[in-house]
Amino acid sequence: MKVIFLTWEYPPNVYGGAGVHVRYLTETLARHIRIEVKTPLTGKTSAKSEKGTIEVLRYEPWDFLQQASSPGTEILLKAFSVNLAFVRDLIECDIVHSHTWYTNLAGFYAKELYDVKLVATVHSLEPKRPWKSEAMGKAYRLSSWAENIGLNACDKVIAVSKEDKNDIMECYGIEEQRIEVIPNGIDIKKFRRRENPSILKKYLISKPYVLFLGRLSRQKGVFDAVEASSSLPKGVKLVVVTGKADEIGLEEELDKKVKSAGNILWINKMLSEAEIIALYSSCSVFVSPSIYEPFGIMNLEAMACSKPVVSTKVGGIKDVVVDGATGFLVSPGSSGELADAINRILADENLAERMGRTGRKTVEREFSWERVAEKTLNLYKKML
Repeated sequence: MKVIFLTWEYPPNVYGGAGVHVRYLTETLARHIRIEVKTPLTGKTSAKSEKGTIEVLRYEPWDFLQQASSPGTEILLKAFSVNLAFVRDLIECDIVHSHTWYTNLAGFYAKELYDVKLVATVHSLEPKRPWKSEAMGKAYRLSSWAENIGLNACDKVIAVSKEDKNDIMECYGIEEQRIEVIPNGIDIKKFRRRENPSILKKYLISKPYVLFLGRLSRQKGVFDAVEASSSLPKGVKLVVVTGKADEIGLEEELDKKVKSAGNILWINKMLSEAEIIALYSSCSVFVSPSIYEPFGIMNLEAMACSKPVVSTKVGGIKDVVVDGATGFLVSPGSSGELADAINRILADENLAERMGRTGRKTVEREFSWERVAEKTLNLYKKML
């Protein structure tokens, strides 16, 4: 069997959960079937085909579309041009597997042009992220359109949680029998508790600290975490690690909040995997106060490092974090509830240790990439 993955993110160009998902799923599936990846060309990569256990083909967006009338239009047209480039070459495979709205349209093209089976994994849904209209303007209407066209063309759609499945049916009217729930996974050998004092020293981090790690987006609830920091006990800092900003002006807004808080350390850069694991491993509590989250892979990573998690009772988080056992779930947008839950864990070392141990066992039992790949492979076989 051969499967072609269409993805906007692929190493070394990974900045969110979808990219992490594709990386590990393709690596695990490649032990069993042939995998080819089609992904955009970036400044860090070469257009030359990279062959190993996985063949990687990188495609460049059209230059003349880079001078669009607005940043949102430029993002949209860049994505559309890469989608067309993906299907320029003959697609010879059994199944095409697309990821996110950035490549869903290419999945539709591939099915129509080359008569292949089509599946898409839904990592998030455009209609559930209305704040994106701030960054994309009217182009947001077309990102939602592309997602709709791509998902409705699929033979099967993969939801990463039960809530994600309900959202797919609500937003795009896709029949329940066409949707399969397969969660995200984690490399349980790599993500485990491994403290590294030299990395803490490198970033001037001292214990105890609460950790927020995620994309710089309103979706991730970073401003609720910042607001909750004012209620942390004396001597406890909030360490905020963010990647690429979703919209113009977010960095400046967060910078003002951080400077006025006084007990926040902000690391505004993409960290290496080893650095991230070290930060998880040494924190007292990991916080993930997302407003919308189909899954929330960062919670899994923290749990794998034996850390208690305080997150929100939204989306797929409810399938991952067991309230009262591996952490606490609070209402989205409530910095007060968030602070209370964090402080409850900080005040009870036995509770924190117990939640960390339970979280690790939960991840080992339910969320290994081997288990996720097995479910995905079974779905491929069913489709064929």
